Amino acid sequence: MKEIEKNEFFKVGRDGVRRILTPYDKKIDIVEFDDKRLCCVKSSMGYPAIYPMHKTYFQPKAEAILMDLDGTSVHSESFWMWVIERTTARLLGKNSFRYDAEDEPFISGHSVSEHLQYMIDKYAAGMSLELARQYYFEIVEHEMKEIMNGRGKQDAFTPAPGLKEFLTEVKSEGIQIGLVTSGLYEKAMPEIISAFKQLGMGNPAEFYDAIITAGQALRKGQAGTLGELTPKPHPWLYAETARVGLGIPFERRSRVLGIEDSSAGVVSVKLAGFSCAGISGGNIDKAGVDELCDYHVNSLSEILDIIL
Repeated sequence: MKEIEKNEFFKVGRDGVRRILTPYDKKIDIVEFDDKRLCCVKSSMGYPAIYPMHKTYFQPKAEAILMDLDGTSVHSESFWMWVIERTTARLLGKNSFRYDAEDEPFISGHSVSEHLQYMIDKYAAGMSLELARQYYFEIVEHEMKEIMNGRGKQDAFTPAPGLKEFLTEVKSEGIQIGLVTSGLYEKAMPEIISAFKQLGMGNPAEFYDAIITAGQALRKGQAGTLGELTPKPHPWLYAETARVGLGIPFERRSRVLGIEDSSAGVVSVKLAGFSCAGISGGNIDKAGVDELCDYHVNSLSEILDIIL
């Protein structure tokens, strides 16, 4: 992270602000005072928010773990970034369009609308987010049907190495497992269902103690749920999984560990008040939030040494 002099809400040296830090992807700012830290979550949708950053610490044995889906449990980020790329190509009417490597921290880990707005701002100025969302969901609907019927992109959803062994061991220890994703229900559930089918693990809805997604997409002719303005890096998905889904009060948060591979996810875990294990392979280092992780691991199996 690097220090900055001011942001939209605060300035160093004014109102008790000691310093302001921002990661490489500039999605958040951390404002430090003598007695507290605040996190300013930015928004390309026009709705920023400010949250307290609680001190986090973990006490084994874990009462629960909270696991991210994309990249942590299932390797699928490349597929979803490909969908964002295809959506942008359709907006531009240019099938040969390809995103740049520097775009990756901004088109993974956040909400669909955040991803699309970023691409519009960079590549398709003047195009509407509503049209981009229409194209996106048309592409997703088609691709999901193809995949579920045994066609489509064959490498779209792959279980993370050691996922079955890890989940089985955690479950045998009596530790609750929550699955948490910024993905909308219609894209998230086929992923984990596909992964469990490949692993011979049955119905994920029966295996996990709680599954929280970003809800249903708002489209013409159907009701949506509040998922596009409150996903990671906001704290609400992780907070709801632990408090509502698993029944763990805030006072027992030291017995909960979040597991993430994305910058947005790490921030979300921390803002919800939990310690976080950052797993390699995502954009944590690239985005510059690695110092927010309480633990750094290269595989799921390493987490067993932390939580037991």
